[in-house]
Amino acid sequence: MDPFPLNRIAWHRAAVALLVASACASALASADPPAPARQAQLAHWLRDDCGACHGMTLRGGLGPPLTTASLAGKPPDGLVATVLYGRPGTAMPPWQPFMTQDEARWLIDRLRAGQPPAVTPQGN
Repeated sequence: MDPFPLNRIAWHRAAVALLVASACASALASADPPAPARQAQLAHWLRDDCGACHGMTLRGGLGPPLTTASLAGKPPDGLVATVLYGRPGTAMPPWQPFMTQDEARWLIDRLRAGQPPAVTPQGN
């Protein structure tokens, strides 16, 4: 019989609380959205460059779909890393020379929410 069962339960509860708090802090640490002109540029790249492989409706093509359903359950940091560093051995190029981590996260957040940025006339 375990002489310290309550200590183990308390430790597990504390560990779970710490994990939840850490996840919430990470979700709240979102950066400010890019300026409107930059949002337009990112939307243009999403439509033209990303759309060339992921489909013009982002429902897949050479690359996988970028829909809310297809991105569900995938860690946002992993998705951001894929955008920034690409996928070696595939057609997915690295975008780090062209956008920041915060901009990549903004795009991922919009895609995961089912609200990809719209291309505006000044973004063309």
